[in-house]
Amino acid sequence: MIVVVDTNCLLASIPPQSRHYWLYQAFERGLFEWLISNEIMSEYEEKITSRYSDVTANLVLSILSAAHNVIFAEPYFKWNIIGQDADDNKFTDLAIAGNADYIVTNDKHFDIAKTLDFPKLNIVTLDEFKKIVLT
Repeated sequence: MIVVVDTNCLLASIPPQSRHYWLYQAFERGLFEWLISNEIMSEYEEKITSRYSDVTANLVLSILSAAHNVIFAEPYFKWNIIGQDADDNKFTDLAIAGNADYIVTNDKHFDIAKTLDFPKLNIVTLDEFKKIVLT
């Protein structure tokens, strides 16, 4: 299963004491493939550094860069699906380009994508994805 993970979900899954740490553990066990673009990796770095530290950012990015179940891809078409927060379009564009099974996000701006017949995107929250990946 190929998944695009929004930054808010990655940030929530970093601390071992977080209730969302299961995302990292499921990834580590190879239960899904994480689809990432250079633009998304840059956002991950920026947000992790601002919320945690340079050390944490380097550790997380090193893991994502070297893991066998990470797929790096680049979208070459901009769909501009999300109007409320155009910065989120990098996730939908990548999901379409990489034929992702899911976009995992807790961001309500992605709800517009649920109403589209084409391109079809499966938007799920972190809690919904937990049920999918761990059952």
